[in-house]
Amino acid sequence: MTSCPAPATRLLLVTTLLATAACTRESPTTLVTIADARTDQAQWIDTGEPGDSAGDILVFDQPLLDEQFKRIGNNAGSCLRTRPGHSFQCQWTLSLADGSIQVAGRELDQGTSTLSIVGGTGRYAGIRGDMTSTNNEDGTFTQTLRYRTR
Repeated sequence: MTSCPAPATRLLLVTTLLATAACTRESPTTLVTIADARTDQAQWIDTGEPGDSAGDILVFDQPLLDEQFKRIGNNAGSCLRTRPGHSFQCQWTLSLADGSIQVAGRELDQGTSTLSIVGGTGRYAGIRGDMTSTNNEDGTFTQTLRYRTR
């Protein structure tokens, strides 16, 4: 009588391959940038009732800096006011020398917001991850991106 170890062998091989893939998965890359809203103020477009109201739009194109405040690109996009005095729904692009990163999500007026990284170009093609954005007292925003690329 002969036994056929093929199904068990295949299962062991598949399990080993999956375990190896999980172990070799790259750690997320972290990139910290500073959006400088001090030099190029965002433009407020008042679309509804006078003052801060739902539907107002914030448009910006500002210098993007590294942690040493050296310019590394641009931070440009727009935000739609969804909750006056509290938050916006935003989308913007971080333009860097080696490609761009697009983010989208809810941006709070105060504190730290977490947005999705929704795409990229160049070196950042196939990017996935998230970004925290912290509104600093000096008129800058610290943006910490945690991502993986293909």
